[in-house]
Amino acid sequence: MAQHDSSTANESDQHSVSVTSSAGADAWGGLEALPGHPLMWVLILSELVVFGAFLLTFSAARIGDPSGFAADQLRLDRVMGGLNTVVLLTSGLFAVFAVHAIRQNAVLRCRGWMAATAILGIVFLIIKLLEYSSKIDAGIGLESSTFFTLYYLITGFHALHVVMGLGLLGIVSIWPNLTNIETGAAFWHMIDMVWVLVFPVIYLLR
Repeated sequence: MAQHDSSTANESDQHSVSVTSSAGADAWGGLEALPGHPLMWVLILSELVVFGAFLLTFSAARIGDPSGFAADQLRLDRVMGGLNTVVLLTSGLFAVFAVHAIRQNAVLRCRGWMAATAILGIVFLIIKLLEYSSKIDAGIGLESSTFFTLYYLITGFHALHVVMGLGLLGIVSIWPNLTNIETGAAFWHMIDMVWVLVFPVIYLLR
């Protein structure tokens, strides 16, 4: 009788754990199937909405002043912008290598690729600061025109996310398990994707 009660209790406990795990998975819905922590994908989606709103605002303002925006766009450094695009895309590739490494339990190799990703992130920020410096030296500031107000706000907000991404890369590299590395890489890919949209909209399209 005691053995039967013990067996019943164990089955009840296992059922409870199963229900709890199922409820946890259901709480995240389809996000549970994505790499990394589901909460990071909630953050990524919300950030994409914010950046999307910024770019829509920029596009709407350009429709209202096409000649002014075209003239101001010519004052941007497309070479620096293009170089930064290459830098970020390459850093995203390195983040992919880091994920592959941790899946093979190659922790040192993973940390090496994460470090390479972070170094290119720093290079991106340096190039961006040089670009800002050249604009300021030319007397082009936040209030110079609607174009440059939005330019500084959008690219500055993106640069802030690069800084945040660098911090996240450092944190996940300290505790390099698969979930952590995938979470850091997912955020970094969001940074890449946003810049791939920002660069043509601000620097190229007329």
